[in-house]
Amino acid sequence: MGEINAKRIMIAAASSGSGKTTITCALLEALKKRGLSPVSFKCGPDFIDPLFHKKVLGIDSRNLDTFFAGINGIQAIMSECGDNYAVIEGVMGLYDGKRADTLEGSGYEAAVSLSASIILVVDASGAGRTVISVIKGMLLDDTHHLIRGILLNRISEGFYESLKPVLEKELATMRSDVKVLGFFPKDRDVQIGSRHLGLVLPYEISDMKNVICHAASVLEKNADVDGIVALMEESQVRNFPNEESLRDTDVRQEDVCVKPSAGGSDLLTLAVAYDEAFCFYYSENLDMFRKRGVEIRFFSPLRDESLPGECDGILIGGGYPENHLKELSGNRKMLEAIRHAIYSGIPSLAECGGFMYLHRIVADTEGTEYELVGAIDGECRYTDHLVRFGYMQIEAENFPGDGDELSASLVGMKGHEFHYYDSSENGDSFTSVKPGKNNRWQCMVMDNNGFWGFPHFYYPSAPAFVDNFIRRMSEVKNGLFQ
Repeated sequence: MGEINAKRIMIAAASSGSGKTTITCALLEALKKRGLSPVSFKCGPDFIDPLFHKKVLGIDSRNLDTFFAGINGIQAIMSECGDNYAVIEGVMGLYDGKRADTLEGSGYEAAVSLSASIILVVDASGAGRTVISVIKGMLLDDTHHLIRGILLNRISEGFYESLKPVLEKELATMRSDVKVLGFFPKDRDVQIGSRHLGLVLPYEISDMKNVICHAASVLEKNADVDGIVALMEESQVRNFPNEESLRDTDVRQEDVCVKPSAGGSDLLTLAVAYDEAFCFYYSENLDMFRKRGVEIRFFSPLRDESLPGECDGILIGGGYPENHLKELSGNRKMLEAIRHAIYSGIPSLAECGGFMYLHRIVADTEGTEYELVGAIDGECRYTDHLVRFGYMQIEAENFPGDGDELSASLVGMKGHEFHYYDSSENGDSFTSVKPGKNNRWQCMVMDNNGFWGFPHFYYPSAPAFVDNFIRRMSEVKNGLFQ
């Protein structure tokens, strides 16, 4: 594995809703203003925060997920960013992972794996001295002494000035290496909304660039940004953890840092849906196609009337198509183009929102029905609750006698489901399982060289599937598959 030279810090908290995202965005903008060219990472499977960083801040952003990529995998991803200043946003609470009895999948596991110092963002609103108790409790579980800074959020300047000396005195009795780095006040001009698991999409908020610039100014005024930069630089030279001391991983570095595949991928084109309705993609997934010689060409199901010319495969990712049903349904030329391509056997992938788009009917939250592609003779409707929420993995192909090497290679693929809609035709081509639980269900529609379902997949967890999918693209293009 390549060396990790990034100057890195993790922004973490005791729970979701503590202000990690606001602080992360403010810090990234502050680093940009200092000319430090930061990069960002998000722990866990969320698409929206990385998308936000790219669209609003113009900063490259990727996911670090130890369930998807394993420890070696996230180390490889971090090593690719060189010696840049890297800001990692944690997921949920610092120690929250797949289950209550393990740190697997937690932000803390990622921080340990990357030897990254941690700044603990503490929501101080609605509390007094109890804030100190929360901090001390978090420090007790920090067995690797990675928490190096405390930033108090949503607190008045007066309360901060009275609390700070008490907090510093009590921290000195526990951990002399932990510094109080300042505070971030309540500010009505810094409002970043959320939906489902992440932020609202960047195009949904007017003047968001100015909001983030204001947040960066607030951070510079009230927090020790120089001290944060120093902690990042300190992480660069810390000893990297011995791989044998960490848990086993299923994904090797070469599965993430993929190598070009032999066998007919020259001049192949993958059409990828990308607009306000479909924009949830893991960068590693698209990189796997690019590094295997496949050209990515983006198109908009909202605005374009045809697929990119002579495309050899189609990928329609997740997003919020339910917010654009009228426009999607009204673009009849695009619906017909995708329907024709699928029926002609062009290999296709559709995940979550893309899966919904392929249905005959999708209803909005009020029950109004819209006709969409119709490749799946079913209906998608809003349920008002999360359906099959969480990590999943393909456990088995249900019709192996009717399958082939391509469908068989999907077994073992890891993914994540988060959707409030459900389908009358979820498919039964494969069986999914929740990791660590005896919870299984049938999933995925497999038809006309297509693989369609609600899971958002992380392709490096089953790289053979990408190889075989590209091979199928080539076979169909050259008339070698019937």
